[in-house]
Amino acid sequence: MYKKDTKELEKQLEKTHPDEISDYLRENEAETLSNDRPFMKYMNEKLKEKKLQKQEVFVKADINRGYGYKLLDEEKTTRQRDVILRICYAAEFTVSETQHALALCKMSRLYARDPRDALIMTCFNNRPGTVIDVNELLRKNRMEVLRSSGVQG
Repeated sequence: MYKKDTKELEKQLEKTHPDEISDYLRENEAETLSNDRPFMKYMNEKLKEKKLQKQEVFVKADINRGYGYKLLDEEKTTRQRDVILRICYAAEFTVSETQHALALCKMSRLYARDPRDALIMTCFNNRPGTVIDVNELLRKNRMEVLRSSGVQG
């Protein structure tokens, strides 16, 4: 996991001239994303830290096991943000950990001004139950449920 906060890196970059970027990157090599499957590394690290098995997460996320493995191994990618949200919720990620996972997938972060995202954020913060329970809350509030593998749930 990273030792420096993103804001700390941003402050350092404010003082860094473009000609000095190689020094910055060398100095912060452990703090920057690599092109070597960063999502896979992050997810494996977090699941190990939380002592969770991938298969257990896929069951809780209500995602096909084969598809889930391919996503987490970066053999497949998805444009379905909801799939990543399902996995993160099932893996008991915090909002911050989920935001990081979304960023690694180059997906939009949860946005507090968006009513659906706001409700999802409260679910991550308060853990009202399973992904199915989250979908029930979304339905109850007349919001789109978390999709699974491109299929409406």
